[in-house]
Amino acid sequence: MSQPSERGLFIVFEGGEGAGKGSVLSAVAEWLQAQGIEPLCTRAPGGTPEGQVIRSALVQSGANWEPSAELLMMMADRAQHVGRVIRPALAAGRVVLCDRFVGSTLAYQGGGRGLSSKLIGDLQAVAAAGVSADLNILLDVPPAIGLKRSLKRLAEEKSSEDLFERLDLGFHERVRASFLEQAAGDPEHWTVIDARRPIAEVVDDVKQQLLSVIEHR
Repeated sequence: MSQPSERGLFIVFEGGEGAGKGSVLSAVAEWLQAQGIEPLCTRAPGGTPEGQVIRSALVQSGANWEPSAELLMMMADRAQHVGRVIRPALAAGRVVLCDRFVGSTLAYQGGGRGLSSKLIGDLQAVAAAGVSADLNILLDVPPAIGLKRSLKRLAEEKSSEDLFERLDLGFHERVRASFLEQAAGDPEHWTVIDARRPIAEVVDDVKQQLLSVIEHR
């Protein structure tokens, strides 16, 4: 496998609750390491120490933020994340694997919460300052399946980060619809992978997508 270009490569894993983003990202990172590429793995929100404080405030049980406040906190996290982690890594030629980016903001705060995509786009322009994904990998799963998976994982981990899992199924259906709309509208930078299948099959599909992107740079 050839190395990425000197600008680096920014790969984002998107999807609803229980889509398996974290597990797939970890498996892909191990595969890249075996190919001699050391990726930088990160997540949003929470990819910096400051962002972790924001994440904790946002998603803990009992949080009840106004949608606009939630959006602004997400964007504060993004500005810090891009400035301190993502942009420097890309400038150094690294492959960056990120669990969520602006696609999730458009899906959750836009599709789910009903905030304007123009507002989100304007804030994203400030927070990310031109940084965008080379490829968004949408791990698609029906919300009823994803939520069941996610709630099981949270219970096993004794995690209180269940803000979005507590929302109604209609919210999650709107989130999924937004993701699919984004992917359909920009097929050059999005790929949709059926995440209902066993994780090994999903990871194999992601590997093929990454091979194609890396080899064509």
